[in-house]
Amino acid sequence: MSVGVAPLKSGAVRVVFLGGLGEIGRNCFCLEVEGRILVVDCGLMFPEADMPGVDLVLPDFTYLRENADRVEAVVLTHAHEDHAGGLAFLLRDVPVPIYGTKLSLGLARNRIEEAGMLDRTELRPVTDGERRDIGPFDLEFVPVTHSVPHALATAYHTPAGTILHTGDFKLDLTPVDGRKTDLALLGEIARRDGGVRLLLSDSTNAERPGFTPSESTVGGAMRALFREHADKRFIVASFASHLHRVQQVTRAAVGAGRRVAFIGRSMVQNVSLSREMGLLDLPSDSVIDIEETSRYASGEICIVCTGSQGEPLSALSLMAAHEHKWVKVNEDDVVVISAHAIPGNESNVGRVIDSLHRAGAEVVHGGNAPVHVSGHASQEELKFLLNLVQPEYFVPVHGEYRHMVHHAQLAEEVGVPPERIMVCEDGDALTLDRDGAEVEQRAVPAGYLYVDGIVGDVGHGVLRDRRSLAEEGVVVVIATVDATSGEVVTGPEIVTRGWVYAPEAEELIGEAKEAVRASLAEAAEEGATDFDTLRRHARRALGKFINERTRRRPAVIPVIMEV
Repeated sequence: MSVGVAPLKSGAVRVVFLGGLGEIGRNCFCLEVEGRILVVDCGLMFPEADMPGVDLVLPDFTYLRENADRVEAVVLTHAHEDHAGGLAFLLRDVPVPIYGTKLSLGLARNRIEEAGMLDRTELRPVTDGERRDIGPFDLEFVPVTHSVPHALATAYHTPAGTILHTGDFKLDLTPVDGRKTDLALLGEIARRDGGVRLLLSDSTNAERPGFTPSESTVGGAMRALFREHADKRFIVASFASHLHRVQQVTRAAVGAGRRVAFIGRSMVQNVSLSREMGLLDLPSDSVIDIEETSRYASGEICIVCTGSQGEPLSALSLMAAHEHKWVKVNEDDVVVISAHAIPGNESNVGRVIDSLHRAGAEVVHGGNAPVHVSGHASQEELKFLLNLVQPEYFVPVHGEYRHMVHHAQLAEEVGVPPERIMVCEDGDALTLDRDGAEVEQRAVPAGYLYVDGIVGDVGHGVLRDRRSLAEEGVVVVIATVDATSGEVVTGPEIVTRGWVYAPEAEELIGEAKEAVRASLAEAAEEGATDFDTLRRHARRALGKFINERTRRRPAVIPVIMEV
């Protein structure tokens, strides 16, 4: 049993929030029933500017590792990275089956397989409207509309009543694939078995008034762009998982008489999978390999690629840097960034847009044309759902803290009693029983888990060191001393990165060398010849000199060698 979490009373259930409450990303919570744990989603977050060298940010899996023998399964609401990107890392410690729609599992499978974790799980598909038992958990899967096909809301029928989790959703009345949010089923769930006792609902757009436009509006915008720039090549960047967007772009391109080429490993994989599953309608004779595009005129080509978030090695970033093997951006190109910058990625996207403009391309994005719409419900949709479901208790999820506060205000406006609205954060545990609901704050560890490359997890100490190095730099002092007398034989030499630029500060560095030499000579006179003492003298002398002369505190690394 995890430290700080008491055993449940008979008939009670617990919801533990591990991520996604107070940030965009890392969505993950756990439901505990009869001693078993069900994990709902397992996402990642993109690093922010103050996380140097970090590639991914994950939920803290301490609670799940400590209770690995009690984890029954993982349920995926959909396959976006902020909900499914952490699965491979969780499977390292907790081998469990994963449930989701066939498409969600197919998209998640690629990352799991790349990480070599496929043998530690079993992918079990579910269908729209299905009700299934997973251990002691009774689940009902409700289709909802989102920016990736086949997203789900999930109703959990527990001993303490029904818990409804919307997942990411919007009320799109004209979805690209015709699969609407099943309001009838949601209403039926709300009317049976005592209604919905606890609602967990998507808060991303809780600050946005009105309704979120239909995804199908992007198709009209793309058709207009193709008409306006009939003689130019199009490069369209989107999330690889946003298959509705890919469908609209490719449909508009083919309608304009263009051939379509795909770039980016995840884009190629996802398009291939969705075509195999019949979810992407694209004539085979309209698809060409990227190396064939040079045989066609600019007005006959549309390239669909990854890189809408300005990722450094993505296809669009390589094009912007003039480093892509097949695509050289120029004044004959229209580049469409059909996505919204995720918080933390704004500067990367801005740099890519600047570079594309420098290459002469025209850049179209959500800020200057209707080429992107959100996949999340806005205020009127959120209020509609609250009215439809009429939950006894309500917890806003999936959003930054201000989003959840606004969502809580919406719930109060439509009649949910304020004392039954709970704004929780990562690490909180909510216990629901027949008597009511109670939240224990910071019940489990829920900090950030930083991932750097394939080395593994990066601790807070490493991140703190990286910030210090980025701010102050590093200075290495190297000296060779006589092992017997402690006298300096060669050096000291000083190598610096980020403190001063050595060729322009020769006099200052010369004075620093003298300060270190004098300190080592003083140590030798005192009879100190052991390396630890000499290193301390060198570090202290150089650190004091740097602080007095430059008011900076770089990392000082002494290297003392003996002869």
